[in-house]
Amino acid sequence: MQTEFEISTRGQGLYEFTREVTGWTAGRGDGLLTLFVRHTSCSLLIQENADPDVQSDLRAYFQRLVPPTTDPAMAYLVHTHEGPDDMPAHIKAAMMPVSLSIPVSQGRPVLGTWQGVYLFEHRDRPHLRSVAACFTP
Repeated sequence: MQTEFEISTRGQGLYEFTREVTGWTAGRGDGLLTLFVRHTSCSLLIQENADPDVQSDLRAYFQRLVPPTTDPAMAYLVHTHEGPDDMPAHIKAAMMPVSLSIPVSQGRPVLGTWQGVYLFEHRDRPHLRSVAACFTP
């Protein structure tokens, strides 16, 4: 069983889509859910969904870790023709997961109390992102 989730982003940040995932797995029994983002400048994460400060801090940390190409520390980068956020977005995506495996029990993803499923957008401008999903009983 397969589907695709489309996630509209408004720029850099974490976009939770746990509710959509849970809705799709409902009634499917026990198995394994695999998610795979079909882009090279965003990532997938399982992260805390109770305190929005966690998301802000993660975004700020990765912004400091990999600044835009306009930062003098990034002058060594060659791939800059798609904007100052593009190559840093590829670097962040290379450092973070682009796929997730989540156990499913009685049709519900086995997530912790405060865990949610997120797409982490690394580009500045809005995008429509596709996440492929596969459920294996």
